[in-house]
Amino acid sequence: MWPKAAAVVAFRKLAELSRGAVELVLPPTCAGCGAQTDPTAVLCRVCDSRLERIAPGACQLCQQTSPQPDSRLCASCELSDSALTACFAAFRFEGGAADWIHRFKYPKKGLRGLDPAPASVVEAMLNEAGYRASGPPPGLVVPVPLHPRRLRLRGFNPAAELARSLAREFGIPFDPVALCRTRNTTSQTGLDRHERRRNVRDAFRARRGRQIPEQVWLVDDVVTTASTLTEAAIALRAAGARTVIGLCAARALSNVPSVGR
Repeated sequence: MWPKAAAVVAFRKLAELSRGAVELVLPPTCAGCGAQTDPTAVLCRVCDSRLERIAPGACQLCQQTSPQPDSRLCASCELSDSALTACFAAFRFEGGAADWIHRFKYPKKGLRGLDPAPASVVEAMLNEAGYRASGPPPGLVVPVPLHPRRLRLRGFNPAAELARSLAREFGIPFDPVALCRTRNTTSQTGLDRHERRRNVRDAFRARRGRQIPEQVWLVDDVVTTASTLTEAAIALRAAGARTVIGLCAARALSNVPSVGR
């Protein structure tokens, strides 16, 4: 792990320990507004209601349209031959969900960056996606990797931090370096679907010597067109995986019904 990345992770662990010590003597509070809340909830009902949930029951790959009769996929996804078996998010990448993810991915400098609230909220968002995934539990949780140059600049890999928390929640083995990024691709922001796919084509491979089980959960923070997850899934399948389910904290979707809570 790069020195800066190690420092960021250490600071986050310190913040989590401090939060745990406080909760031993004080009642749990909402990460958003500070109001007293249920011990099992990260947000109170009011703050939670500001997050737009994706209504369950849609196609398990695109989450855009209704599945075909007696199928978990819509007609388009059944014909797509995607390397992803399914892809789940519980929240739309907009409004409150987008704000929390931005705060998690781009922490403030100094002591203000130690605030554990954004990580707690985004981890809970990803966990909810995990509970939507169907089928038997996988043999491994794998994050989408950053290129070493990008990791040095950012200081930590958001997908890896989320994947670690998800694996702990579900009691599944976690391998942060099962995949590596072979090219330092440009940012996907501002690219259309075809440009995104071309940008990340052949950008991943499984590390030599890694045992990849038949079923894998592949984690990223946000999914837009699923181009990155698809390319990473191709690398996992080439290494022996047969079922690759993508999970993300939030997903950018259009014309998709949402539900409150």
